[in-house]
Amino acid sequence: MFLPLLKTLIPDIIDYHLPMFGAFHNFVFVKIAKHYPMHARKVMSSIWGAGQMMFSKFIVVVDEDVDVHDEQDVMFHIGANVDPRRDMMIVDGPLDILDHASPYYGSGSKVGIDATRKIEGEGIVRDFPDLLTMTPEIEALVSQRWNEYGL
Repeated sequence: MFLPLLKTLIPDIIDYHLPMFGAFHNFVFVKIAKHYPMHARKVMSSIWGAGQMMFSKFIVVVDEDVDVHDEQDVMFHIGANVDPRRDMMIVDGPLDILDHASPYYGSGSKVGIDATRKIEGEGIVRDFPDLLTMTPEIEALVSQRWNEYGL
Protein backbone atom coordinates (compact mmCIF):
# COMPACT_ATOMS: atom_id res chain seq x y z
CA MET A 1 0.00 0.00 0.00
CA PHE A 2 2.85 2.40 0.78
CA LEU A 3 5.10 1.33 -2.11
CA PRO A 4 3.93 4.11 -4.48
CA LEU A 5 4.58 6.74 -1.80
CA LEU A 6 8.02 5.36 -0.98
CA LYS A 7 8.86 5.17 -4.70
CA THR A 8 8.06 8.88 -5.10
CA LEU A 9 10.68 9.61 -2.43
CA ILE A 10 13.15 6.91 -3.57
CA PRO A 11 12.54 6.01 -7.22
CA ASP A 12 15.38 3.43 -7.13
CA ILE A 13 13.10 1.04 -5.21
CA ILE A 14 11.31 -1.61 -7.27
CA ASP A 15 9.62 -3.32 -4.32
CA TYR A 16 10.01 -3.73 -0.58
CA HIS A 17 8.78 -5.95 2.23
CA LEU A 18 8.43 -5.41 5.95
CA PRO A 19 8.51 -8.96 7.34
CA MET A 20 6.22 -9.73 10.23
CA PHE A 21 9.12 -11.07 12.32
CA GLY A 22 10.56 -7.55 12.28
CA ALA A 23 7.41 -6.06 13.81
CA PHE A 24 7.03 -4.15 10.53
CA HIS A 25 9.83 -1.67 11.15
CA ASN A 26 12.85 -3.53 12.50
CA PHE A 27 13.52 -5.22 9.14
CA VAL A 28 13.11 -3.91 5.59
CA PHE A 29 13.87 -5.97 2.49
CA VAL A 30 14.34 -3.78 -0.59
CA LYS A 31 14.64 -4.69 -4.27
CA ILE A 32 16.56 -2.42 -6.67
CA ALA A 33 17.95 -2.48 -10.19
CA LYS A 34 21.58 -1.75 -9.42
CA HIS A 35 23.13 0.77 -11.82
CA TYR A 36 26.38 1.93 -10.19
CA PRO A 37 28.81 1.11 -7.37
CA MET A 38 27.43 1.64 -3.86
CA HIS A 39 23.90 2.04 -5.22
CA ALA A 40 22.56 -0.15 -2.40
CA ARG A 41 24.16 2.10 0.23
CA LYS A 42 22.57 5.15 -1.37
CA VAL A 43 19.17 3.45 -1.12
CA MET A 44 19.75 2.50 2.54
CA SER A 45 20.63 6.08 3.41
CA SER A 46 17.59 7.35 1.53
CA ILE A 47 15.30 4.98 3.42
CA TRP A 48 16.70 6.13 6.76
CA GLY A 49 15.88 9.67 5.63
CA ALA A 50 12.29 8.91 4.57
CA GLY A 51 9.85 9.83 7.33
CA GLN A 52 8.84 6.91 9.56
CA MET A 53 11.27 4.65 7.69
CA MET A 54 13.97 6.27 9.83
CA PHE A 55 13.05 3.73 12.53
CA SER A 56 14.15 0.79 10.35
CA LYS A 57 16.83 -1.07 12.29
CA PHE A 58 17.92 -3.55 9.59
CA ILE A 59 17.76 -2.84 5.86
CA VAL A 60 18.66 -5.54 3.36
CA VAL A 61 19.01 -4.49 -0.29
CA VAL A 62 18.83 -7.17 -2.99
CA ASP A 63 18.96 -7.31 -6.78
CA GLU A 64 15.90 -7.06 -9.00
CA ASP A 65 15.67 -10.84 -9.54
CA VAL A 66 15.11 -11.55 -5.82
CA ASP A 67 11.59 -11.88 -4.41
CA VAL A 68 11.61 -9.63 -1.34
CA HIS A 69 8.36 -11.22 -0.16
CA ASP A 70 10.09 -14.62 0.02
CA GLU A 71 12.15 -14.34 3.18
CA GLN A 72 14.11 -17.53 2.37
CA ASP A 73 15.10 -16.06 -1.00
CA VAL A 74 16.36 -12.89 0.70
CA MET A 75 18.30 -14.92 3.29
CA PHE A 76 19.83 -17.04 0.51
CA HIS A 77 21.17 -13.91 -1.19
CA ILE A 78 22.53 -12.56 2.08
CA GLY A 79 24.46 -15.80 2.48
CA ALA A 80 25.54 -15.93 -1.16
CA ASN A 81 26.42 -12.27 -1.81
CA VAL A 82 27.50 -10.65 1.47
CA ASP A 83 30.98 -10.27 2.86
CA PRO A 84 30.27 -8.67 6.25
CA ARG A 85 33.25 -6.28 6.24
CA ARG A 86 32.62 -5.08 2.69
CA ASP A 87 28.83 -5.17 2.53
CA MET A 88 27.51 -4.06 5.90
CA MET A 89 27.35 -0.58 7.31
CA ILE A 90 26.46 0.38 10.84
CA VAL A 91 25.06 3.85 11.45
CA ASP A 92 23.60 5.65 14.44
CA GLY A 93 20.24 7.35 14.41
CA PRO A 94 16.70 7.51 15.70
CA LEU A 95 14.93 4.31 16.71
CA ASP A 96 11.45 3.54 17.95
CA ILE A 97 11.13 4.65 21.58
CA LEU A 98 9.60 1.23 22.30
CA ASP A 99 12.81 -0.52 21.17
CA HIS A 100 14.17 -1.89 24.43
CA ALA A 101 17.33 -3.17 22.69
CA SER A 102 18.61 0.33 21.91
CA PRO A 103 21.22 1.69 24.33
CA TYR A 104 19.47 5.05 24.50
CA TYR A 105 15.83 6.00 24.66
CA GLY A 106 14.82 6.54 21.02
CA SER A 107 18.25 6.20 19.44
CA GLY A 108 20.88 3.64 18.69
CA SER A 109 22.55 1.78 15.88
CA LYS A 110 21.19 0.37 12.63
CA VAL A 111 22.59 -2.07 10.10
CA GLY A 112 22.46 -1.83 6.33
CA ILE A 113 23.25 -4.99 4.37
CA ASP A 114 24.10 -4.84 0.67
CA ALA A 115 23.08 -8.30 -0.56
CA THR A 116 23.37 -7.36 -4.23
CA ARG A 117 25.89 -8.98 -6.55
CA LYS A 118 28.99 -6.79 -6.47
CA ILE A 119 30.36 -4.83 -9.39
CA GLU A 120 33.62 -3.02 -10.09
CA GLY A 121 34.08 -0.12 -7.70
CA GLU A 122 32.72 -1.95 -4.66
CA GLY A 123 35.97 -3.17 -3.19
CA ILE A 124 37.53 -6.52 -3.98
CA VAL A 125 35.07 -8.25 -6.26
CA ARG A 126 35.35 -11.83 -7.47
CA ASP A 127 33.33 -13.16 -10.37
CA PHE A 128 29.81 -14.09 -9.39
CA PRO A 129 28.39 -17.29 -10.88
CA ASP A 130 25.50 -17.12 -13.31
CA LEU A 131 22.09 -17.49 -11.73
CA LEU A 132 20.67 -20.99 -11.98
CA THR A 133 17.17 -21.08 -13.35
CA MET A 134 14.81 -23.83 -14.41
CA THR A 135 12.57 -23.70 -17.41
CA PRO A 136 8.84 -23.45 -16.67
CA GLU A 137 8.46 -27.00 -17.99
CA ILE A 138 10.97 -28.41 -15.47
CA GLU A 139 9.38 -26.41 -12.62
CA ALA A 140 5.96 -27.83 -13.55
CA LEU A 141 7.35 -31.38 -13.70
CA VAL A 142 9.03 -31.07 -10.30
CA SER A 143 5.86 -29.60 -8.79
CA GLN A 144 3.77 -32.46 -10.21
CA ARG A 145 6.12 -35.15 -8.91
CA TRP A 146 7.18 -33.50 -5.61
CA ASN A 147 5.62 -36.18 -3.38
CA GLU A 148 7.36 -38.96 -5.33
CA TYR A 149 10.75 -37.49 -4.45
CA GLY A 150 10.18 -38.06 -0.74
CA LEU A 151 11.26 -34.58 0.27
